[in-house]
Amino acid sequence: MDLQLKNKTAFISGSTAGIGFAIAESLLKEGVKVVINGRSQESVNDAVKALEKIAGSGTVLGIAADFSRVEEVNDLITQLPEIDILINNAGIFEPTPFEEISDEDWFRFFEVNVMSGIRLSRELFPKMLKKNWGRIIFISSESAVFIPDEMIHYGMTKTAQLAVSRGLAELTKGTQVTVNSILPGPTKSKGVGSFIEDLAKKGNIIIAEVESDFFKNMRPTSLLQRFLDVSEIANAVTFYSSPLASGTNGASIRVEGGLVRSIL
Repeated sequence: MDLQLKNKTAFISGSTAGIGFAIAESLLKEGVKVVINGRSQESVNDAVKALEKIAGSGTVLGIAADFSRVEEVNDLITQLPEIDILINNAGIFEPTPFEEISDEDWFRFFEVNVMSGIRLSRELFPKMLKKNWGRIIFISSESAVFIPDEMIHYGMTKTAQLAVSRGLAELTKGTQVTVNSILPGPTKSKGVGSFIEDLAKKGNIIIAEVESDFFKNMRPTSLLQRFLDVSEIANAVTFYSSPLASGTNGASIRVEGGLVRSIL
């Protein structure tokens, strides 16, 4: 299927590894010019080299910026070319008991997970409206509607993303700009993979046992009963970034393996 994405330009925050990197790879294969981002220049350079090997007809650029630092975000924005597709993917997570989450951590999670997308959208959204075409996608999480008790601060930020996304969509009436959210379920990204490995080492068990226990005890409603692959998230994002998805706007699209039991 031709997704009609050739010659579009996309920016993906937090894209040197994991879901963001997989999205960049998927878009590149569709002929999109991709601008990736990571916190360090070294990680950006490494990711650009890796993506160039699979770029196909697309081209890839990289800009380093830490989304917890406003001055670095502002500098990044000045370097961006004209963007057709904005993927707000930058985010952090950290399992922490509620009573141990400090004020500083609440603000840190909001700064990175929510304000990153707000700052980028505030800059790029008006330009999309002016040219009457654009896509903004927030990479939220099933945790936005299924708040995890082991990281409530993370769930809060993912719910906030849904509010921002839907609010922006309300401003697109009568245009060819869409704003949607993707809600991945538990995904074996780089960070999650490391987390699982640490649990396996601490418990002196194999990784497969950790995964089995996770879905048995922490996410028992999952219909897949496994971690999603980053490519499964990237495939959905690529479609909703395309002109073929013009009928979907203001939506929260679940790619979470049936974990959330609600039918709406």
